[in-house]
Amino acid sequence: MEYPDIIYGKEGHIATITLNRPERMNAFSIVMIDSIQRALQDADADDEIRVIVVTGAGRGFCAGLDLKEPPDFRRGFAGQGEVQAPPLPLIALSIDKPIIASINGPAIGWGLELALLCDIRIAAENARIGDRHVNYSVIADNGGLFLLPRLVGWAKACEISFTGQLMDGKEAERIGLVNRAVPPEQLEAITREMGNTIANQPPLAIQLTKRAMRDGLNSDLKTSQECAIALFRQLVGSEDFGEAMKALVEGREPHFKGP
Repeated sequence: MEYPDIIYGKEGHIATITLNRPERMNAFSIVMIDSIQRALQDADADDEIRVIVVTGAGRGFCAGLDLKEPPDFRRGFAGQGEVQAPPLPLIALSIDKPIIASINGPAIGWGLELALLCDIRIAAENARIGDRHVNYSVIADNGGLFLLPRLVGWAKACEISFTGQLMDGKEAERIGLVNRAVPPEQLEAITREMGNTIANQPPLAIQLTKRAMRDGLNSDLKTSQECAIALFRQLVGSEDFGEAMKALVEGREPHFKGP
């Protein structure tokens, strides 16, 4: 299967999606968005994959929508006379497998939104991050306005969205927008270390933990607890739980197989 404008590969239990338009700082094309969506769905369906990494080729993560090749907003993405955002946010946020953004350079506008759709964000200290939608008299439309206040709080989300100003990776770490800001030369290795650490955990437990946390954001405590108990019972009956208990008794590291 071809994936134009991205490099999609798998190594061990990790799938990596690399935006591959370095000459345009990996600015989104409509073709690229389709490729990202299909790669995410492929990784989600592959039982061997436990972690997904999203990054960019060259000096940028994603500079946003490519304004030299903008879509016809008057006709909309679906060509039905109204603007319809691509389904990328719904696809990304429906995946139970952990998604890590490795932010190697500018993540602006749609680029920031792509990073927000990931569960963990690791950024280069010198990466430039922000949302400039308001500069063009439009609003973020790929999940950013839903996710940003949940990550950094209402006031900081307003500041980021209203001013259009950019921050570096260190500031993004300080406000909780990214998990870690690291020296650029260490970004790939630290991302890989994080991915492997998660991939070595029992995959079903990781996936159900993510699902329970995600659903809990839009639920009440009673419903969330009922969901957690149901998932807990499911995990207790899994082979990986049995392996964990056996390894504990035998004093060795467990070997998890997943679903």
